[in-house]
Amino acid sequence: MANDSYDLVIIGAGPAGYVAAIRAAQLGMKVAVVEKNATLGGTCLNVGCIPSKALLQSSHLFEETGHDLAAHGIVVPAPALDLIQMMKRKGEVVGATTKGIEFLFKKNKIAWLQGQGRIDAAGKVSVLGMDGVVKDTATARNILIAAGSEVTPLPGVTIDEKKIVSSTGALDLASVPKHLVVIGAGIIGLELGSVWRRLGSDVTVVEFLDRITPGVDDEVTKFLQRTLAKQGLKFKLGAKVTKAEMSGEGVTLTVEPSKGGTAETLEADVVLVAIGRRPYVAGLGLDKVGVKLTERGRIAVDAHFQTSVPGIYAIGDVIDGPMLAHKASEDGIACVETLAGQKGHVNWDLVPSVIYTQPEVAWVGRTEEQLKAAGVAYKIGKYPFTADPRSRANAATEGFVKVLADKTTDRVLGVHIFGAEAGTMIGEAALAVEFAASAEDIGRICHAHPTVNEALKEAALAAWEKPIHL
Repeated sequence: MANDSYDLVIIGAGPAGYVAAIRAAQLGMKVAVVEKNATLGGTCLNVGCIPSKALLQSSHLFEETGHDLAAHGIVVPAPALDLIQMMKRKGEVVGATTKGIEFLFKKNKIAWLQGQGRIDAAGKVSVLGMDGVVKDTATARNILIAAGSEVTPLPGVTIDEKKIVSSTGALDLASVPKHLVVIGAGIIGLELGSVWRRLGSDVTVVEFLDRITPGVDDEVTKFLQRTLAKQGLKFKLGAKVTKAEMSGEGVTLTVEPSKGGTAETLEADVVLVAIGRRPYVAGLGLDKVGVKLTERGRIAVDAHFQTSVPGIYAIGDVIDGPMLAHKASEDGIACVETLAGQKGHVNWDLVPSVIYTQPEVAWVGRTEEQLKAAGVAYKIGKYPFTADPRSRANAATEGFVKVLADKTTDRVLGVHIFGAEAGTMIGEAALAVEFAASAEDIGRICHAHPTVNEALKEAALAAWEKPIHL
């Protein structure tokens, strides 16, 4: 059993932990990362962001081949699904990505201590094997908790990853279910529901609230739901699942109105529980060393990511802020730069978000509803993709760009995009909002023609004064 000493020991090798480790090593620190899984990258790279996007892309191409190519003069027979090959490709994408992290660890001389991390005291971490026995220990000047999050369970519904699955199981189904019921109309539920709908499933989404995608701009949400319904997703809003029972080869769900009323049953081949995620803090030894949690069960930190115990820090999904991989990575960089004497900072209010349905949804900054609640006077500039030449050439004209700017100063306060390339376009918007650009600033920037980004320019012109092409 080794007992090495480090400048920094990080618990967790997801987007928060591995990025923090690389940046810390670049800044001259001796770094070790404790990770219990057999591969690096955490939930995102292994069973989250990366494999889901691989399946979203593959399923999109499958549907496009079967329905959309004729308009381009490409006539092909109805495509046949090879699910085994599709899953194999997904695995190859994941494998290449996680191996890339291993390479970066070696390049930056970062030690990987495989096992479950437990903090025994400030500056001391034990590494436990699968049997719970300590197999390694490490001491460090600072400890950084980046343990990530786990699926939030639903009372009355037991996940077995076969018939009742989490997002992990939904990424690895052996066959296309005839009827998939998705519990939860958030980002994960809609993305994975879209995958299996494209591949042939009848998909029903059950949501506790009376709307999908809570937190998204209301206008965008309405357009998204309308589009997904046209694509074949069925929605039961204002409803809750109270029980799940195995019935023959499937599952029988008991569904009741959220506000009370008569229950009904739904029969499903597979049920996906996608009601959200919660911070993974169990088994870390936080109680023993006195690390305090918030009322929401997240680790409480100060402005520099330090917990209630000096020398112990936390980042990513275990602390406040949006549970997004890119936010977690920025937390990690800011934290270790602060440890190195620099001025690390992350503005959680300006973290961009994306829903990778088709069309995509992306946004940064505030929604109309938030601005109204705060009493901020604002103006709106909108531009539809139907007016954008490149979108017409791409046969992807559904959606719009919406720019919200301060009515007095013209400063851009939020950008909301519903369209085929929204996830890529939001990068420019995030830069603009971060640097306090005005709508006029964006509108006067010369954008390449023809590109879908011209729609952002035109929406900004609409918020400032008048668009040119509308």
